[in-house]
Amino acid sequence: MDPLGTGDPIRLGPYRLLGVLGAGGMGKVYVGQDAAGGLAAVKVLRPELAHDTDLARRFVREAQAAQAVRSPGVAAVLGAHTEAARPWIATEFLAGVTLDHAVDTYGPLDEPALRALAASLARTLGDIHAAGFIHRDLKPPNIVLTSAGPRVIDFGIARPEHGLTLTSTGQVPVTPGYGAPEQVLGRRVAPSADVFSLGAVLVYAATGRRAFDGGHVAELQYRVVHGEPVLDGIEPRLRELIAPCLAKDPAARPTPPQIAEAMSAPKGADRVWRKGELADAIKQREADTRELTSLAARTGSSATPPVTRRRLLTGLVTTGAVLAAGGGATAWWFGSREEETARAGKTDPFDIPPAVPTPEEPLLTVDPEATALSKPATIWSLREEADPFSPKLLPVRDVIVFGAASGGIAAYDVKDGTRRWSAPDIQLKRGYLSLSDRLVAGADDKGVLRTYVPSTGEARWTCPGAEATSLLAADDESVYVVTQDDRLRSVRRADGKVAWTVTLPGDFRKKLNEYAVVGQGRLVLPTTDGNILVVRTSDGRPMWRRTDRVGVSIRPAVENDVVYLNGRTLDACRLDDGKVLWSTKLGPDVDATDQWGPPVVTDWAVYAVGDTYPRRLDKSSGEEVWQGARDAYIASPLLVQANSVWSVVAEGTPEDELVITAVTATEGKAVWRYLVSPLFQYRLRMAADGNRVFYLSDSAVYALTCF
Repeated sequence: MDPLGTGDPIRLGPYRLLGVLGAGGMGKVYVGQDAAGGLAAVKVLRPELAHDTDLARRFVREAQAAQAVRSPGVAAVLGAHTEAARPWIATEFLAGVTLDHAVDTYGPLDEPALRALAASLARTLGDIHAAGFIHRDLKPPNIVLTSAGPRVIDFGIARPEHGLTLTSTGQVPVTPGYGAPEQVLGRRVAPSADVFSLGAVLVYAATGRRAFDGGHVAELQYRVVHGEPVLDGIEPRLRELIAPCLAKDPAARPTPPQIAEAMSAPKGADRVWRKGELADAIKQREADTRELTSLAARTGSSATPPVTRRRLLTGLVTTGAVLAAGGGATAWWFGSREEETARAGKTDPFDIPPAVPTPEEPLLTVDPEATALSKPATIWSLREEADPFSPKLLPVRDVIVFGAASGGIAAYDVKDGTRRWSAPDIQLKRGYLSLSDRLVAGADDKGVLRTYVPSTGEARWTCPGAEATSLLAADDESVYVVTQDDRLRSVRRADGKVAWTVTLPGDFRKKLNEYAVVGQGRLVLPTTDGNILVVRTSDGRPMWRRTDRVGVSIRPAVENDVVYLNGRTLDACRLDDGKVLWSTKLGPDVDATDQWGPPVVTDWAVYAVGDTYPRRLDKSSGEEVWQGARDAYIASPLLVQANSVWSVVAEGTPEDELVITAVTATEGKAVWRYLVSPLFQYRLRMAADGNRVFYLSDSAVYALTCF
C-alpha cells in the first residue's frame, strides 16, 4: 500500500480514502472507509481516460455485472458512480487469502477441501450465469478464501451472454492457461467457458501446477486449444469429475449445478476455512482489517499513523486480501501492460507464476541403536559443473542454484541433477537470492538487478536503478542491496523500482557481509568485524545496534519476532528493539576465544556449534538439550533436515579427512558418516531441502539422502 499522493482524491462519494492499493495504466484502487467505519475497495478510472468512450463503456459494464450478481460467493458492490468526472466503483473489502497464495504457501488442497472449493465455486458460477453474465476470467488470483468460504472477485471482463470476447485492440482478454479454447480463438463464448476455467482452477488447487503450461504464452495457448491437460497427481475419482470440465467441445462440459452435485463435499470439509494453518492466516487478515478499521475510526485520516496504516494494508495486500467484484487486477484494468507486451510478443515481466511444489525425496530408514556408523546414499553428483567460489547453494523448490563453472549462475533439477537453465550475466561476487521461491534474483556487472523464474529460467523484471554491488536479503515486499557508492537501497518487488536509499552509519560502511536476514519489518545487517545494525524495512531508518561482538563472524537467524545472534554467547533478542530474551554461555571451562557458530532455528529448538561441539538448545530458554561429538567446524552452520542434523567435521588434521556427519535431531546420536574428500582446497558449502542434503566441494556438487 502506498500513501495518497499529489492528485489523489481525499474522498469519493461517501468514502474517505486511506491509501492506494494498486495502480495501472487504466486507473487506481484505493482503500476507502465510510462514515460507519466500514472498509471498501474503491476503483477509479484515471481522469485523463474518463472521456475515452470504449474504456468508459467497459467500466460501466463492469459495474453493471458486479451489481447484477446476487450470490454469497461474490463480494457485494457497495456503491458506484459511473457518470461522475472520476467514475468509481466501491466493492466489499475481503480479508482473506487468494487461492494462488494459499496453494503456494500451504500446499495443494486435500480431497475434502477440494470438493468444498469445487462445489462452492460451481454454485457461484451458477448464480453469475443466472444473472445473465459470464465471468470470463476465473483463475486462482480471482478467488479469495475467507472464513465463510471462497469468494469470486473481478468482473473486469465479464459480459452478457452475447458478444465476442475481444477488446477494442483486437486482443483476447484471457489469462493463459485458464481461458477456454473458444476464448483463446476469439470466438463467441457461453457459460461453459467458465466451466473450463473452473476445471483448470481445480487442477491447480489439487496439484499446485497448471493443467496447461508452456515455455511462452503462444505455446501455452496452443496446448489449451490442441493439447491434453496434465492431471498427474490427482486422485482417480476426482480426475473423473474434473476432466470433463476441460473438454475442448463446450457442449461436452458439465453445467455448474451438475458439478456442485457431483463434488458434494463430506461433512466438515469446510474446516479448511475454519481450522489449520490456512484458517489461521485468514483470521490474521481479519484481525488486521479490524485493527485498521478501528484505527482509522479513532484517529481520522489526517491523524492516522502512516506507518501503522501501511503495515496493516501491506499485510493484507501481499496475501491477496483485497477486494471484490471489479476490484482485482483485471485484464483491462491493470492489464494495459499485459496488452502492450502481448502485442509486442513479450512476456509481462511482473507476471510471476506461483512457486512449484518441492519434490520430496523418500526418507531412508535407519537404526539409531546401531553402534557402527553407516553412510547416506548419493542421489546424484555433478563434476566440473560448479564455480568453486560460489557464495552458496540455493535450493528453490524443484531446482538448486549455484555458480556455474562456465560463468554466472545455473539451476539444476533437485531430483536427478539435470541442468535446467543458466544466467551467465549474473556476477557471483554480488550474490543471488530467492524471492519467496517465486523468483531468483542476481545482479550483472553493471549492478542491474535481474530476476528469473526458478523452474524455467525465464527472465522477469529488472531494475537498472538498483546499482547493486551486493544483494543482502529479500522479503515479500522488497529486495535489499548495497549500492556501488556503499548505500543501502530497497527495490520494490511489485514494480521493480527503488523504494528508498539511505546512507549507512560511518562505522558500518564498507563492512556489511553476505549474511543479512529480514523479518517482521526489520532488516538485520551483520558486519565483517562483528557488529549488528537493525533497520526498518519501510524506510531504512536505524532501529537498534549491537557492537559488543568485535572479532566474531556473526550469521544471525530470524524466526517470527526474535533474532538469534552468535558470538561469545548465543543470544535470543527481540527483533523490534534488541532486548535480550536469553543468553547462553559455553561454560566456565572453555577458552575465552571460543565462540558459538551460526544458529539454525526450527519450531522447537535452536541448533549451533559451540566450542566445536554441535549442540541443541531449548528455543524458549536457551538451555542445552544435547551435545554432539567435537571437532565440528564452527564457521559452518548446522543443517536440520527431516529427522537429522548435519555438520562438517575434521578428523585428524584438516589435510587428513573432511567428513559430514548426521545425528538424530532429538538426541544427537551419530548415525551417518560421509567422507567428503581426503584433501580440500576450498571451503565446503552445504544446503538442505526436500529431504535432501546438498554440498559443493571444489567444482563438484552432490545430493545425499536423509533419514
